[in-house]
Amino acid sequence: MKFQTYLIKYGEIGIKGKNRYMFEDALVRQIRHSLKDLDGLFHTYKAQGRVYVDCDGDYDGDEVVEALKRVFGIVGICPVVRVEDKGFEELKKDVIAYMDEVYPDKNITFKVESRRAKKTYPKKSMEINYDLGEAILYAFPEIRVDVHHPDVLLHVEVREEIYIYSEIIPGPGGMPIGTNGTAMLLLSGGIDSPVAGYMISKRGVGLEATYFHAPPYTSERAKQKVVDLAKQVSKYTGPIKLHVVNFTDIQLYIYEKCPHDELTIIMRRYMMRIAEHFAKEDGCLGLITGESIGQVASQTMQSLMATNDVCTLPVYRPLIGFDKQEIVDISEKIGTYETSILPYEDCCTIFVAKHPVTKPNVEVIRKSEKNLSEKIDELFAEAVNTVETIIVK
Repeated sequence: MKFQTYLIKYGEIGIKGKNRYMFEDALVRQIRHSLKDLDGLFHTYKAQGRVYVDCDGDYDGDEVVEALKRVFGIVGICPVVRVEDKGFEELKKDVIAYMDEVYPDKNITFKVESRRAKKTYPKKSMEINYDLGEAILYAFPEIRVDVHHPDVLLHVEVREEIYIYSEIIPGPGGMPIGTNGTAMLLLSGGIDSPVAGYMISKRGVGLEATYFHAPPYTSERAKQKVVDLAKQVSKYTGPIKLHVVNFTDIQLYIYEKCPHDELTIIMRRYMMRIAEHFAKEDGCLGLITGESIGQVASQTMQSLMATNDVCTLPVYRPLIGFDKQEIVDISEKIGTYETSILPYEDCCTIFVAKHPVTKPNVEVIRKSEKNLSEKIDELFAEAVNTVETIIVK
């Protein structure tokens, strides 16, 4: 069956009180964006506490559903058959036709649940439930009623037209992108950071990203890998402004001047400084990292404190309490895992000390950074001034 309309169910938006319309409008914008490149004509609108997508032309219903399943804020996608109100006898015929086509195997239980939004309709909701249920039982004697745990919950909404549906396809949940500002993601080619970007965006946060490139130690394929990861994440977030920073000279200078067991922490501190520079420049409200407590030496509590020390913006770490398998599971779900495991190293995996400090002392790290005073400001300025900016979508 080809459905003409999709009823969009939302969750948290419904408890936003007087501001609810702002979140509904943001959701409508995101749905329109997600469908704009698909074949077909789509009209997305809100009406009476509902959001609808009307479809016309030559469109692929599966593609429409897949696009909607990537829109944060949606908790359910309901493929709807829309019929004109030609009287109750015609409605009974329409409902029977729906049940016959959608459920060819009639060995099922069902329940009718109607909603009468059009108050001038001559039957009340309970009457509609009873009379439509009776019609279905008469048409298909093998079907049984189960009011507590039905296999099929048939929804009938009476509006200016009548909407019939029984399937609710789960959406991603969360909040529409853009309703909670923008943040800067420190994006590498690993598994964790794309998942972190996804997790924060699910709460309505728009994304920018900073990637640290270290040619010739990292290849163009490593850079393309990160662009590909950003493209996959952008299916959920919308376009991502990606800052590609040449970090080679800063890394080499740190390697030359600082104790080798502190390399990872000091490099990480300069990454945070540079990412924050672009974040402030673009009005972002925080930084996002894919760190998880204790996963590697640079992610102990002491190491996280040492990297936080250089930031004035808040640092959001949505994976902080996750174990690796939980992160991998999400990366597989959102389609980033296979790209993340491609064997192209980035600057986080070169110049790694054999025995990195796991409990760095912030005062000691600050003292070591004084060894960089001669050239680091110049190298920092060069890195931010030569940044390559890519709009990924």
